[in-house]
Amino acid sequence: MGGTEHLTVRREGATLVLTLNRPETRNALSISMLVGLYDGWIEADEDDGVRSIVLTGAGGAFCAGMDLKALAGRGMAGEHLRDRLKADPDLHWKAMLRHHRPRKPVIAAVEGYCVAGGTEILQGTDIRVAGESATFGLFEVRRGLFPIGGSTVRLQRQIPRTHALEMLLTGRPYTAREAAGIGLIGHVVPDGAALDKALEIAEQINACGPLAVEAVKASVYETAELTEADGLAAELKRGWPIFDTADAKEGARAFAEKRPAVYKRE
Repeated sequence: MGGTEHLTVRREGATLVLTLNRPETRNALSISMLVGLYDGWIEADEDDGVRSIVLTGAGGAFCAGMDLKALAGRGMAGEHLRDRLKADPDLHWKAMLRHHRPRKPVIAAVEGYCVAGGTEILQGTDIRVAGESATFGLFEVRRGLFPIGGSTVRLQRQIPRTHALEMLLTGRPYTAREAAGIGLIGHVVPDGAALDKALEIAEQINACGPLAVEAVKASVYETAELTEADGLAAELKRGWPIFDTADAKEGARAFAEKRPAVYKRE
């Protein structure tokens, strides 16, 4: 199991939990964190025993965005991993889910600050839970910067455009309740309970047929920008093979016998 000094990895049953672990900076992104994140996504993709992923942060924060000093490598932790970035210049974008989409569902468990790059990573996740006091926002324009982690493309596809533009152009903070009201997150829970709620959702996913889950996720993203006719055709191409799997037959038997299904990814 992977991990770096700024990204911890652990298993909770069939769920891989990735924790941004730099609480003294509100989990600002560093070289070590980015490398650990990328390795975590790949570990989840390649391990058939992993059926879901939970992404969270340590110390009561999710992620406060980029740490420019750390990324510049000026004597900061993670310098020994700089060769990884040189070998794959796209690694940081894959780590932030801009240029990589894991096969398994990704659930974000947010407490505290989830701003700038944190909100950009959030947009690459599939299901989102936040504590009552969580704060969201894309602050880049307030600093004369551009939210280049994908927000000008993704945000308007995930929430109504008027809300996306307000968030992007004002750079103001949003409460968890506001974020839920515009559809950026799905659940608001008491502070400190986001991880438990995310793991609860993960367990519900883990109990389902893994081949079906992965195919459903893939179909949703593949068809998002297609016409209805093209999307329906793509859905049939992705979905029909699932009915011929051993997992589908097991699911039908388990339902008939009123017992939990035992799926083997077959």
